[in-house]
Amino acid sequence: MTHPTDLEEIRRGAVELLVEEDLVRKLARGKPLRVKAGFDPTAPDLHLGHSVLLNKMRQFQDLGHHVMFLIGDFTGLIGDPSGKNATRPPLSREQILANAETYKTQVFKVLHPEKTEVMFNSTWSDALGAAGMIKLAATYTVARILERDDFAKRFAEQRPISIHEFLYPLMQGYDSVAMKADVELGGNDQKFNLLVGRELQKHYGQEPQVILTLPLLEGLDGVDKMSKSLGNYVGIDEAPNEMFGKLMSISDDLMWRYIELLSFESLATIAGWKREIEAGGNPRDIKVRFAQEIVARFHDRRAAEAALEDFESRFKHGEIPADLPEQQVAVEGADIPLIQVLKATSLCPSTSEGARMIEQGGVRVNGEKVADKALKLKAGESYVLQVGKRKFARVVLKKAA
Repeated sequence: MTHPTDLEEIRRGAVELLVEEDLVRKLARGKPLRVKAGFDPTAPDLHLGHSVLLNKMRQFQDLGHHVMFLIGDFTGLIGDPSGKNATRPPLSREQILANAETYKTQVFKVLHPEKTEVMFNSTWSDALGAAGMIKLAATYTVARILERDDFAKRFAEQRPISIHEFLYPLMQGYDSVAMKADVELGGNDQKFNLLVGRELQKHYGQEPQVILTLPLLEGLDGVDKMSKSLGNYVGIDEAPNEMFGKLMSISDDLMWRYIELLSFESLATIAGWKREIEAGGNPRDIKVRFAQEIVARFHDRRAAEAALEDFESRFKHGEIPADLPEQQVAVEGADIPLIQVLKATSLCPSTSEGARMIEQGGVRVNGEKVADKALKLKAGESYVLQVGKRKFARVVLKKAA
């Protein structure tokens, strides 16, 4: 059973622990805590950004606590407005349930199935009925709800706020009441909603939950939070080679952030890795260990070894991927600027980005580094293009009819 001395592990990677004294008191009782984390199934696939919460849940499991994985099939119908500057479009019940099924299979790549209680908040939310919803809404004032940053900002900017959005933090808070949560985990953008849970538990005569907020993981670009819509994500269900290659592409600085939030290695082991780098070691070696750990977790150890071999052959030794598909680009005239081809093949999002990559020495044509931003490629020829270490394209330039 967890002892207060395990607080260092619980705090690992966290933004805030509210209220720590409450957690110490709960732990001192020597009973398993009821640990809650909720996920609205608004998309079918999870990525490593979602796994930050899953990893923390796994830590609580390993420390002997009762973990409750909540699928927000009811709150998903409302749509979480946290951090949004506009009303989120609601999903249908059918979409929610279909996504929820995929969640159940993906989360057990991190969590222990036999130690996880999967719950759906429609179980108690549907039973509330209209009278129950009105009674719940009466526990909070509009002024209190408008204290939330995103609501306050939208109100000040005269952006629309639908009444149903005010219900979201109340329903999330009521989940904690129904589940009798001792601890709730959430992203740091969820702090207001988590605090509502504490207040509602007090209102219903329960001991208030402890809140543990976790950061939103930056995507592969190291700038924006990980998101499928931004294309800077690593999907939990992605192929081993793709997953490994993406993790090897992150910067040396971002590597430590990913390790802190995603690795199951001990704090002592990670400290040893940092000493290794300080002594002159190569960050790439640490990145390989981390990438293999993640691939093995979501696939298996054999897949992790194979992904490393594939990566070494493709990128370390400069070999062109054997399975590189052929793309065709239509050319008006005798030739076409290279930067236009880079955009047309999605190797670069824009011609300006293509020019920037050439300036930085990050573009190769048939294995030769390109220095001329104005370089043109001939129509009727085929080329192998490379941008950075990971992006390749086999291109045939066809003359337009």
